[in-house]
Amino acid sequence: MADFLGLMKQAAELKSKMEAMQAELEASEVEGVAGGGLVGVKLNGKGDCKGIRIDESLVRPGEKEVLEDLIVAAHADARRKVEALMKDKMQSVAGGLPLPPGMKLF
Repeated sequence: MADFLGLMKQAAELKSKMEAMQAELEASEVEGVAGGGLVGVKLNGKGDCKGIRIDESLVRPGEKEVLEDLIVAAHADARRKVEALMKDKMQSVAGGLPLPPGMKLF
């Protein structure tokens, strides 16, 4: 019975750490860039877009497709950074234990 109570206590502690980590991730921001820094996309730790930055030199007639491609590339870069941030945070909370295959945080 003592083992069960200890396990329940550990589960409660892990839940508390996970909630704190999720709040910290939501407050975190990363910026992905493309085009040598001409386009930037900011995401929070949950992957929500918080802003887009576009250098004025790209705002020209006939450059629409280039700009669209750079926004997509910057978003992908930011998304990779969010995933790396989440992985780092998860490892610190889970004590280095990897997530089971197929399990995602968002």
